[in-house]
Amino acid sequence: MMEENPKTRLADLELHRLEQKVEEMIRLCARLREENRTLRTQQEHLVNERAALIEKNEIARNRVESMLTRLKSMETGS
Repeated sequence: MMEENPKTRLADLELHRLEQKVEEMIRLCARLREENRTLRTQQEHLVNERAALIEKNEIARNRVESMLTRLKSMETGS
């Protein structure tokens, strides 16, 4: 059998390191993809919640304005 020469061993070692880095990058991409998906879902939920709160606020404002208008008309009518 032929012995590996030092250059071949070094190349194999470098290739192994590169493979590890590529695998690490793949795991990182998968984790970031999942995190991005989660953040988009949270953002969508918050946007919907904000819209509902704005609508409730508008309803409350209209009710208060209506009550104030009725109170003013009662004052002037007395």
